[in-house]
Order: sequence, then C-alpha cells, then structure tokens
Amino acid sequence: MAYETIKYEVAEQILTITLNRPDKLNAFNAKMQSELIDAFDAADKDDNVRAVIVTGAGRGFCAGADLSSGADTFDRDARRGPVKRFADGKVDYSDPQVRDGGGQVTLRIFKCLKPVIAAVNGPAVGIGVTMQLAMDIRIASEAARFGFVFSQRGIVPEAASSWFLPRIVGISQALEWCYSGRVFPAQEALAGRLVSKVVAPDDLLPTARALAKEFCAKTAPVSVALIRQMMWRMMGADDPMEAHKVDSRGIYARGRSEDVKEGVVSFLEKRPAQFKNKVSSDMPDYFPWWTEREYK
Repeated sequence: MAYETIKYEVAEQILTITLNRPDKLNAFNAKMQSELIDAFDAADKDDNVRAVIVTGAGRGFCAGADLSSGADTFDRDARRGPVKRFADGKVDYSDPQVRDGGGQVTLRIFKCLKPVIAAVNGPAVGIGVTMQLAMDIRIASEAARFGFVFSQRGIVPEAASSWFLPRIVGISQALEWCYSGRVFPAQEALAGRLVSKVVAPDDLLPTARALAKEFCAKTAPVSVALIRQMMWRMMGADDPMEAHKVDSRGIYARGRSEDVKEGVVSFLEKRPAQFKNKVSSDMPDYFPWWTEREYK
C-alpha cells in the first residue's frame, strides 16, 4: 500500500508496519496518525495477515510528536482553529477537535483482531512509547531508549497511557517514569516489565518474526482474535463473573464450529490442523460482547 509516513509490507502472513520518517527519527504527525489507523483497518480486513510487527526505519523507533511547530505544537486552537465553546465561553470538550491523536491510534490498536508485536529498534519517547502500550508484546534492541517525557514538556501523558501503563508495569513504576520524565535504557525497561526481552540490534526483527510465526503456525485465526479481545477487555472488568460470561459464550459458539471439530480430530489423527474459519466472516454471533464507548 502507498503511504507517506509508514511502510506496509506483508510476507509469510506477517504484516510489518515500519514508521518511516527516518530523517526525523520517525516523529509522529497527523499524517502518521491517519496512516497508522488505516493500516490497522486494512490488517483486520485481510485474512492473509495473521500477525503485525511495528518497528521504525533508521536508528529510531519514534522520537515522539513532531515538534517542528515550536511553541504551538500542542496548541489545538493555534494549529486547527478554535474548538467549540459554550455560550459562557467554556470549552466543549466533546468536540472531536479536542481529541488526542495518539489516543485515536492506541484505541485502534486496542481493537485490532490480530496479535501485535512492537520491535523497538531505537529511541521511543512520548507517543513513540505510549503507542506501544496497546501492542501485545514489546521486544527491544539494546539500542532502544524509552521516555515518558510529558512532565518535562509541561504536558500530560496521552494515548490513553494512564489506562495502559499501570496495567502493564504497575502503578509505582508507571508514576516513577512519568513523574521524572527521564529517558531510560532498554535494560531498565526490561526490569520494569515494559518489554519482554532485550536482544542485539541484528536479532531484533528475526526475534519478532519468529514469535509472530509461532502465533500463526498452528493456531485458529478466529480463536486468536477472540483471545486478544478477551484478555485486553477483561483487564477492566469489575468481577470474574464478567470473564465467565464471555468464556461461556466462546466455548459454546466455538465448540460447535468446524474449527474446533478440525482441531480435535487433527490432534487425534496426529496431523496438522487445517483451520478454515476466517476473521473477516466467521466471528461468532456474540462478538462484540461490549458496547463501544463514544467520545463525548
């Protein structure tokens, strides 16, 4: 697909999305925002895509927001025109123009029906790290650096990271990194459970691809899609009964599917399974089981 700020490449049922503004350390801008959302839309529609890897071109993963606009970088009124206001002059925060662009990307990744792996090849700060939080697994090169630098820019964490980050690393670690705003090395990210492993630079993409292939090789695509949403969405559930409800629907619906019959018979016959159900057309009738939240 033809994009300006990213590369979209599918090989062996693995989509690699490469942030592609290497002269700017892949700094995030409005164009990259729209292209990333479009890329994940395309990935969900393509049954040939079984897993997604996100990495960066050149020596950086993503240097954060493009700051070329200077002091007005984060001033929405200055950059987009005034947002809606009520008669008393107060801001109407339900105006879509107020919405955080990074958050729109992470929410789209959150909804993805394919496993997503971040292969962090270099510096990843601001949105460069918060966009990774909605990805399932983060693997870092020894050259990677991370920074939740918002406090040092006078702004606040974005991209829904106040929801994602404490759930991944715990509240104390999340607050330490966000309070200080310092940039820290890959080994600290590993110790803090932000990444699952740190590898040599030359091993980064091969490691990510090997993991992606493992997700694809012997698994049912519809089952993987359901597992991803079950795990992420149950992180916000208030009682295990909510998980039991969804598990029960899944076991019932999938238990009657051709995929499950094939999975059992192939195991008994000691042969590879040939799963035929597709994410694009064969998700069960109870999916989605949640009501989509609106921005308002």
